[in-house]
Amino acid sequence: MTDDGSRTTLVRVLQELSETLLTVIHGLPSPSAELGGVAFHDPVDEAYLPRNALVLGIGLTQDAEIAELLARLKDRGAIGLVVRGPRLLTDEITRAVDTSGIPLIALASGASWAQLAAMIRSLSVEDLVGGEDAESLGGLPSGDLFALANAVMAVIDAPVTILDRSSRVIAFSGRQDEGDASRIETILGRQAPERFTAAFVERGVFNALYRSDSPVWIEPGPPGTDLPRVAVAVRAGDEVLGSIWAVVREPLSEQRTQALIDATKLVALHMMRLRGGALGAQRLRADLASTALSGGPGAQEALRRLGLAGEAVLVLAMGLLAAEPSSVEAHARSQAERQRLSTGLAVHLAAVHPRCATTLVGEVCYALMPAGQESDADAQSRAARIAGEFLSRVTDGENALIGIGRVSSDLTRLADGRSSADRVLRVLLEHGGRHRRVARFEDVHVETLLLELRDLAAARGDRPTGPVARLIEYDRRKDSQLLETLEAWLDAFGDVATASAALFVHPNTFRYRLRRAVEVSGLDLDDSEARLAAMLQLRIVHALPGRPSSTD
Repeated sequence: MTDDGSRTTLVRVLQELSETLLTVIHGLPSPSAELGGVAFHDPVDEAYLPRNALVLGIGLTQDAEIAELLARLKDRGAIGLVVRGPRLLTDEITRAVDTSGIPLIALASGASWAQLAAMIRSLSVEDLVGGEDAESLGGLPSGDLFALANAVMAVIDAPVTILDRSSRVIAFSGRQDEGDASRIETILGRQAPERFTAAFVERGVFNALYRSDSPVWIEPGPPGTDLPRVAVAVRAGDEVLGSIWAVVREPLSEQRTQALIDATKLVALHMMRLRGGALGAQRLRADLASTALSGGPGAQEALRRLGLAGEAVLVLAMGLLAAEPSSVEAHARSQAERQRLSTGLAVHLAAVHPRCATTLVGEVCYALMPAGQESDADAQSRAARIAGEFLSRVTDGENALIGIGRVSSDLTRLADGRSSADRVLRVLLEHGGRHRRVARFEDVHVETLLLELRDLAAARGDRPTGPVARLIEYDRRKDSQLLETLEAWLDAFGDVATASAALFVHPNTFRYRLRRAVEVSGLDLDDSEARLAAMLQLRIVHALPGRPSSTD
């Protein structure tokens, strides 16, 4: 199947996202039908569908539901229905697809519906401004805003700058020496100085600029702005993308005013082309990384498209310490912080190696990093150093923890790499980041085993037995601290001075309690096997969530 049209079609979407996100279950997509938009299925409300909509069937699990929706969509002009995969092709589904003529498509397990919608819309944006392979827009190199700024300068005969919504300079024309001091400062700093923007905000310049489609005349005001300016907003639909500013000495003529208005349309296309390409590529790499980590038939193709096929890869897992107290506001802040740190990690790793890829899955940000030709130990040490540098540089990095998994030499080992990174991150979160914020698997191997044994004990419903159980019962009845005494002695390797100091009691008092613990429990402190058994019960069974402590 090929897509020869210049607009986005379902065929092109499938070509771009097949093997990683989307798989056709049954049906033949029309090679000529243009994609009119993405719509979410609402089982309660019959939502509006744009012409030639691709419908995302979130929550559809039963064959009867899917068949019924396909029958309804036939009369509403939809060109495809996406459901959560994997899904077996049944006779009922086959008949429904054949009758409706609407292909049924599966979204890969673990992939986000929101990411899918964003990816499809980014493809549509690319086509809106000339397609992925477009070389020019309006006769200028696609995305070359500097060339466009010079073209606008020639038309209106004044030096211009193109700013984004945050008043950052993203392009400027020649002849800036004809401007004033503030224009020179803006160009050199690539940002309109805050004192100028604050003065313009106070004068209502930005309100007028963003509420009008026509150029706004701006009289000189703040020190350094010796010349008037003309500014016009750049829009894509109802979204303001930025603005064009020209330093002038007199009002523009009617012809030049219209030329400046016309130029905003071309500037918007170039800005959308740049944004669509950058965001689309970023989302695609995130989705490819997610697919590779989830395994399945699309994992190998995802690694190939990431440029990591045949490479030894390290998996990093980054998580945040839980916010306390838990609330809706705290959860929202954590989500925003997680997204910010995930984006920051992607930028940091891209500077280290261009083929690094990151993806946010649930509450964990994963990163795939090529291990290169280094030994496994050296690769993990390098990854730990890079992760530590990132956390030390990023704002609020003290709330983030990063686990370094084992090196995965091929696709079959990638799942093990992710699992080991998850295990390391869990240990770090369990300790609350008190001792370290970055760790390799070999650094916490024993701790991961203890946590897994605790999980096994919890699943079986195990309870303390033997000497530990007797001490727990005695402490409960007598309100004593014998179990706490034994645990401190074991942790101190039998050093009474260290153990008594940890409990803030006199060494003689500690020795007395320890003798009572031995008498009550029957534990032989000279038996290494008995000591190990007691330590394991204290670490694994007695430490289970919900277990009563010795002082309860």
